[in-house]
Amino acid sequence: MTLTLEEEVKAAFKFDYKQLATEVVQAALAAEEFPYEAEVNLLLVSAEDIRQINREQRQIDATTDVLSFPLINYPAPGDFANLESDEDNFNPDTGEALLGDIVLCIDKVKEQAAQFGHSEKREYAFLILHSILHLFGYDHMTLADSQIMEAKQNKILSQMGILR
Repeated sequence: MTLTLEEEVKAAFKFDYKQLATEVVQAALAAEEFPYEAEVNLLLVSAEDIRQINREQRQIDATTDVLSFPLINYPAPGDFANLESDEDNFNPDTGEALLGDIVLCIDKVKEQAAQFGHSEKREYAFLILHSILHLFGYDHMTLADSQIMEAKQNKILSQMGILR
């Protein structure tokens, strides 16, 4: 598994955020039984940076906590059966599946951790996990879909010992 982490802003956390990002991605891959080696890009940005990306990519002029840009289209969330049918799903140099990009707002991690009364570590892990599930095709546009995502998030974070 390759996780490319880029920092547009310095993430001043009291935990090893690079290692935690890797652990979260690995836990999600294992929980979903993803059958391939995977490649994920994680970009850490400021509130203004994510607002600009949100405006450019989604035409929403607002700051958000995290954005996910999946590179694979799944027939159904978590359905990895036919990924090999499209060679564009894989990095030709490494053979890894190209899951996509995550853009994470460091300012929002800190703000939401305080707002929700849990640690920055928990919020950081949650947002990365939430985005990885989006990269697997999950969404939360309906109540049923939201409940599926929430259950997966809670289970994986609990298995990792990352609690509220």
